[in-house]
Amino acid sequence: MTYLIATFYKFANISDLKAKQQQILAWCQLQEVKGTIILAAEGINGTIAGSAKAIASVLTHLRSLPNLADLESKESITEKPPFVRLKVKIKAEIVTLGLPEINPNQQVGTYVDPQDWNRVIGDPEVVVIDTRNEYEVEIGSFQRAQNPHTQSFREFPEYIAQNLNPQENSKVAMFCTGGIRCEKASAYLLSQGFKEVYHLKGGILKYLENVSPEESMWEGECFVFDERVAVKEGLKLGSHELCYACGHPISKADKNSPHYQANISCPRCYDRLTPEKKVRQLNRRRARETKKQATRT
Repeated sequence: MTYLIATFYKFANISDLKAKQQQILAWCQLQEVKGTIILAAEGINGTIAGSAKAIASVLTHLRSLPNLADLESKESITEKPPFVRLKVKIKAEIVTLGLPEINPNQQVGTYVDPQDWNRVIGDPEVVVIDTRNEYEVEIGSFQRAQNPHTQSFREFPEYIAQNLNPQENSKVAMFCTGGIRCEKASAYLLSQGFKEVYHLKGGILKYLENVSPEESMWEGECFVFDERVAVKEGLKLGSHELCYACGHPISKADKNSPHYQANISCPRCYDRLTPEKKVRQLNRRRARETKKQATRT
């Protein structure tokens, strides 16, 4: 069986959050869809997976809700179920900047279509910023992009305060995985006095889907938050896996490191692996291997 993965978000004014949470949860359960959906007064954000028919039904239901009629989604196919459970959460923000007052429904930067992105980031006057976290940037990013070296999006305002000036940096272009983070980042920069702020519409995933490898200014792979771990041009499956101990993506080079133990640790976390945690990881590995063996027989 193949599974359809749908990733979506929209900044829109949403009321009656508790009622909508229960309504969406019930509909997803009825369609046997798994994944996570986040609701907030500022909008909706989610990644779900299921059969093509089930995903179509859930998206149709979401688009029937007030202010979500034009909800867009990015879709891809996988052979393995990427999620094991369903969550519909209510939060203060659909992507956590730590500043709920920054609302893209009130002001937002200029959207740039994937086909026009190369022209924007190729301009030497434009400061290009990757708004994702350190472990995501490590495995791939756009040419010329600055890495803020953040561990969470909450650190982004501090990075801007220390490194950019609205009087000196007149043009700023930002990007992220699916578009949601850089959209909110653009609203934040506008609130800080930056005048020309651009962000990649649909994010890296839309760019990789629509721009040919020959024209692409992307280098490496793009981390995604499901069982695929990473994708490349054309949204084809990437080469990275996930470290079960720390959750960071593992490259082929990482696997050749003396500090790598399959399903136990990787070069980033081996020095933090206590004897107790190593035992737990070993037990989990044995359990996974036993489960796989039982499936084969």
